[in-house]
Amino acid sequence: MRGIAGFSCIRCGRLFPRDLEIDARGCPDCFEDAPANLRVTYDIDREPSTARAVMPRASSPSLWRYADMLPCTESEAVTLGEGLTPLLSAQVMGKRLGVPKLFIKDESKNPTWSHKDRFSTVAVSMARLNGARVVATASSGNAGASLAAYAARAGLKCVVVTFAGTAGAMLTQIRKHGATVLPLVDKSLRWPLLATCTQRLGWFATSPFHAPVVGSHPVGIEGYKTLAYEIVEQMHGAVPDWCVLPVCYGDALAGLWRGFNDLHSQGRIDRLPRLVAAEVHGSLARALAARSDVVSEEPARFDTLAVSIGTTRSTFQALEALRASRGIAVPVGNSGLIDLQEELAGTEGILAELTSVTPFAAIASLRRQHIISETDSVVAVVTGSGLKDLDRSDKVGHRQPVFHSVNEALTHLRENGGLCASGEATVW
Repeated sequence: MRGIAGFSCIRCGRLFPRDLEIDARGCPDCFEDAPANLRVTYDIDREPSTARAVMPRASSPSLWRYADMLPCTESEAVTLGEGLTPLLSAQVMGKRLGVPKLFIKDESKNPTWSHKDRFSTVAVSMARLNGARVVATASSGNAGASLAAYAARAGLKCVVVTFAGTAGAMLTQIRKHGATVLPLVDKSLRWPLLATCTQRLGWFATSPFHAPVVGSHPVGIEGYKTLAYEIVEQMHGAVPDWCVLPVCYGDALAGLWRGFNDLHSQGRIDRLPRLVAAEVHGSLARALAARSDVVSEEPARFDTLAVSIGTTRSTFQALEALRASRGIAVPVGNSGLIDLQEELAGTEGILAELTSVTPFAAIASLRRQHIISETDSVVAVVTGSGLKDLDRSDKVGHRQPVFHSVNEALTHLRENGGLCASGEATVW
């Protein structure tokens, strides 16, 4: 674990040695009263003479070009070429939302089509270095698919514990990578199963398996820092006013914030962005409004289409990132999500998972409230591909007509109109 000094609690600040057993409870001191995740600390954090810098290696074709800021070397990494995803100017959606300087960080271009690959490449690399033979996660889809792919690449076995109702395409993706899938009727049983197998069988669990959740394994969260590094690099050293992303337990949110802080502390940027969490049931919004340090359970008032972020209780790590960035949490319902997904695909060419269009709903809400201004630059993080949940997003009753002749197809074109080349007359 090159450069790793140990771990520190994000709430109380207590330092722990690098050989601490990570058991998903987070800080052992805080767990009983106010649970909080740990973060990786490096030698530089305790001994400033040990140099580390966000200096990308142009020759490296993955996020491991930032290996100096990660827990292991590039030569030790299990990689599929993750990261370096495009940052696209979204002029049409920007105009539609009233934010002309809207950019999309398209994480669907990662190897397994989601941002989880940034986590998995680091987590699986560290698991292999620590002698693990089995990696495991509790997942509704993306995390499981990603972990399965990287485990396959590393020659490790993978187990994904999930629940009935998970998007079928993602379950198929997980199985195709050779992982063992364990669906449970009672989703609450996922965690005790993981906890038991971690303790008795020595599995390396990357996801939470204790309640209340504090977040995923700290070493994997380090991978999300590269989102910030890439955004600033792609904006030629500029910093967006806002970064908006879907949030469940806040792993990516916390990692993104740490990445921006790395850049700021090293003098690479002169200010920090504000963060926005698009959530479902409102636990972060409630905690921010109450100025509480505890994120409480919220009732699930509806069945969300954005299953990947459907938790009723987020985490302190997400709350901390929002509060430190003067950020905002925006609850997003089902209304308009599928239409927004289709508008994004039809205008910007990006087919996003339903979860991944919640940032655009949040931006629209904040723009209506004049919290985000027309002149602000905004980066929306699309975390996954819409191919992941077509079984949920395809509109009920939508059927593609099949034509039996050229004339029948031409009649359909005439009735829909607008399909001739610019400046040409339509001849029927």
